[in-house]
Amino acid sequence: MLTGVLAGLGAGALWGLVFVMPRMVTGFSAVDLAAGRFAAYGALAAVIMLLGWRSRRWPTWRQAGAVLGLSVLGFSGYYLLLVMAIQDAGTPVPTLIIGTIPLWVMLLGKPAALRWRGLLPGLLLTAAGLALMMGAVQADISAQGGDFLRGVALATLAMCSWTAFTLLNSAWLKRHPKVNATDWANWLGVATGLGALVMWLSVGSDVQTLAAEEDYNLFLWLCVGTGFGAAWLATIWWNVASQRLSASLCGQLIVSETIFALLYSFAWDGQWPSLAQSAACVLFALGILVSIKAHA
Repeated sequence: MLTGVLAGLGAGALWGLVFVMPRMVTGFSAVDLAAGRFAAYGALAAVIMLLGWRSRRWPTWRQAGAVLGLSVLGFSGYYLLLVMAIQDAGTPVPTLIIGTIPLWVMLLGKPAALRWRGLLPGLLLTAAGLALMMGAVQADISAQGGDFLRGVALATLAMCSWTAFTLLNSAWLKRHPKVNATDWANWLGVATGLGALVMWLSVGSDVQTLAAEEDYNLFLWLCVGTGFGAAWLATIWWNVASQRLSASLCGQLIVSETIFALLYSFAWDGQWPSLAQSAACVLFALGILVSIKAHA
C-alpha cells in the first residue's frame, strides 16, 4: 500500500507541472501545447517499445481499442480542454475544478466493504479546502467576464473526462493484473501520440508559424519535459497506484495534483499564498492522510 501511495503522490507532483506550462509560453494555441506534449510522450513510448520489442508485450486488438478510448479521456482530450480553460480563466479556478475529481472518484469508486463514515472525514476536509480556496480567489472570479465563464465550463468538461478515465483505467488494470504498468503506459503513450499528431495536422499551427514564435525553444523544451515527466513517468507511477490501491483512495491522491499545481503557480507568479490559500492546502493534505488511514 505504501508503494501505491508514494507512486500516486509522485504522479500528482508531476501532473501539477502541466497547469503552469500554458502560462510559461505565449503565442501558442491550446492545440499546439497539447499536441506538442503528447507527441513527445508518444515518441518516447514508441522508442521504448521498439528497443525492447523482444521482451515487451504487445496489445491485442481489444486492448488497443481500450487504450485508444482511455488515451482520449485521460490525455489528449482532457489536456486540450484544460489548456483552453487555463487560457480563458487563469490557473487557480480550473485547478480547483479539477481538484473536485477526488470527491467524484471517491463517491463513484468506493469499495463495497468500506463504510461511508470512513470516507466522510476525508471528503469533508477536501470539500472544506476547495471551498476555502474558491473563496480566496473570489475576487478573480468577479473580475472576469465571458471568457472566464467559458473557461469554467471547459474545466468542468475536463474534470468529467479525467474522472471517467480514472475509474475506467483503474477497473481495466484490476481486470488485467498481468499487464505491466510500464507496458500499459507505453501503449497509452503511442495511442496518445497518434491522437496528438492527428490533432496537430488537423487544427494545429504549421511548423513555420511555430518556429517564428519568440518562445519556440522554451516551447520545445517544455513539450519534451512534460512529455517525459508529466506524461510517461507520471502514467507509470499512476498505473502502479491504480493496481495497488482502490479507486476511491486513488481518487483522493489526485488532491496532490491540485496542491502541487497551486504551489507551482504561486512560484511562477513570485508570490506567497495567502493565509486562506495556505489553510486550504493544509486541509487538502489532511484529507489525503485521513483517507489513507480509512483505507488501511
